[in-house]
Amino acid sequence: MKIWVDADACPVAVKEIIFRAADRTGIETTLVANQYIRTPPSKFIKLLQVPRGFDEADDEIVRRVEAGNLVITSDIPLAAQLVDKGAQVLSPRGDMFTAENIKALHTM
Repeated sequence: MKIWVDADACPVAVKEIIFRAADRTGIETTLVANQYIRTPPSKFIKLLQVPRGFDEADDEIVRRVEAGNLVITSDIPLAAQLVDKGAQVLSPRGDMFTAENIKALHTM
């Protein structure tokens, strides 16, 4: 399992929790963003900086995610694509996006 973070809009406090969890569990964690984001020195935490542009980070996450990976995002359309790929998707607040609830959330 890998953890992917849609990092541009992810709150700093949530990123700090993710950093601690990645180091504690030893799970490879990648932040994907259009801009540079400072990450702590860790062999488990990486930043993947993508070009600026509409949905560049989202598209890169969709390309790289595999079934069973965990993704942290507040982007409902992105979450819908990832659920369809078999990923586990959480909002930064800890709400789980599932096949049962994502369609209703997407239409809101």
